[in-house]
Amino acid sequence: MIRIDHVTFSYGEENENAGGVYDINLTVEDGQCVVLCGESGCGKTTITRLINGLIPHYYEGKMNGEVWVNGAKVSEQPLYDTAKTVGSVFQNPRSQFFNVDTTSEITFGCENLGQPEQSIRERLDKTIRDFRLEKLMGRNIFHLSGGEKQKIACAGVSIMEPDVLVMDEPSSNLDASSILDLRAILAFWKSQGKTIIVSEHRLYYLRGLADRFIYITGGKVEKDYSAAEFESLTEQQRAKLGLRTFILEDLLPPKALPQAGQQMELRNFCFAYKNEPETLHIRESKIPANRIVGIIGNNGAGKSTFSRCFCGLEKRCGEVIWNGRTYRPKDRLNTCYMVMQEVNHQLFTETVLDEVLISMEEENQEWAEEILAELDLIGFKDRHPMSLSGGQKQRVAIASAIASKRSILFFDEPTSGLDYKHMKEVANVLKQVRDAGITLYVITHDLELLLDCCTDIVHFEDGSIIDKFQMDEAGLEKIRNYFIKGVSVK
Repeated sequence: MIRIDHVTFSYGEENENAGGVYDINLTVEDGQCVVLCGESGCGKTTITRLINGLIPHYYEGKMNGEVWVNGAKVSEQPLYDTAKTVGSVFQNPRSQFFNVDTTSEITFGCENLGQPEQSIRERLDKTIRDFRLEKLMGRNIFHLSGGEKQKIACAGVSIMEPDVLVMDEPSSNLDASSILDLRAILAFWKSQGKTIIVSEHRLYYLRGLADRFIYITGGKVEKDYSAAEFESLTEQQRAKLGLRTFILEDLLPPKALPQAGQQMELRNFCFAYKNEPETLHIRESKIPANRIVGIIGNNGAGKSTFSRCFCGLEKRCGEVIWNGRTYRPKDRLNTCYMVMQEVNHQLFTETVLDEVLISMEEENQEWAEEILAELDLIGFKDRHPMSLSGGQKQRVAIASAIASKRSILFFDEPTSGLDYKHMKEVANVLKQVRDAGITLYVITHDLELLLDCCTDIVHFEDGSIIDKFQMDEAGLEKIRNYFIKGVSVK
């Protein structure tokens, strides 16, 4: 059993917006699946850190109250002892990797605990089957997509067979098929009597699986819903709470049909990482320009590799012909701006405001503050970017992209870790940027974002473009089938 007794925690000298919690009282019975939900920065991640012992043993701050897990007081036992009972999957899976290859990473925890070799091999075989990881074994972790890294992180925790599993946004970078796999794993853990705590914005895949939905706002538990109570809420009521959709089939189509637009031509977009098979093979194709183009496809389909090649980050990949001009990789470096999937890689300055200003050719503080206000970040302008929540960091990176005034913007999972309110804000900002004549390419697994702002879709699989279509009636049917087929949970 997990018991959080009158816990208040604030991070160091940060202000009340730092994602701390205030007088939290929470009890989770053995075998329950509990979802922590609420807007970005509300304190969900802090609660997961209280349970797995990262607070107070890793994150500094002021704490009152106590947390017990299986009768042990978390603050008084070493972190490695808590780790035997509580397995954690973080929002950024790369932050918990210790090895370069996938197989070694999955077995690392068991080896660290000194388990017998034969036992580790048996556990590994079982974990590979449970997670359907056959194609990911023996791979270089740094060549995996974000979703594939998330799967490896989940497997590395599962193999250690902890009693409690704490997951922070486990679906944030997964495609629709992989989310179903994740749901199956959660159901498997639940059938084993595991206690599961999931901090999530995506809620639909937990329908019929979670026992409770705990809504947090401003660092406080606002409401503790049973599964039946949460199910009875309307989508409008959940949206007012800042929560994502619970039933994908109820999502509405775009209000306006798209119009015909320009195209740009791709030539020789073929790429292979060192000592790896070719992951991108587009000899010749055309894609829409001057629009908001959603790029979809399963994890590992080549979407992120394509974005790196397109933006010129890979030096010997392809040509883009646009408006009669040929853009080689070097040219595209000065034409494109990319918001990466792991935004920590592109946050450099001491304050959020400086992060936006550094992207401008000529600094304009008034405009920078306008961008931050549109993305609900103005209250954080003097904060260090790395002190923000994952969703807030994502919006800072988007603000920097807009401030760059580049003519082509790439976004790799821009709404990863965002709640409903901030997803809508990002969608609205993207539409404003498009209206200014900018071309936007959005790699996403977020059906809500696609329906809200994208005009066209480019579908990748196995390193190739397999379909292109506008978001008209026929295109809407395609996109809904891709995301919803097999997702409905009764």
